[in-house]
Amino acid sequence: MEIKVKCHSGYIYAEEPRSFIWQKKELRIKSVEKAWQEPAKRLFRVVTEDGKLFELCYNSKADQWSAFELTP
Repeated sequence: MEIKVKCHSGYIYAEEPRSFIWQKKELRIKSVEKAWQEPAKRLFRVVTEDGKLFELCYNSKADQWSAFELTP
């Protein structure tokens, strides 16, 4: 599912996500549990302030974010 993400960008774009819109609601990120890269992608496993677990993916070729809710 394509989403909008607010993120910290230092020397590169999408360095660390801070919040995102999910089902018309902004979810603030409490912590980034894991961050990794794949070809043309930056991925993050995050925990929101309400305790939900998500995987966020930034596809640099498409300049697009997507999110998947994970079950703990």
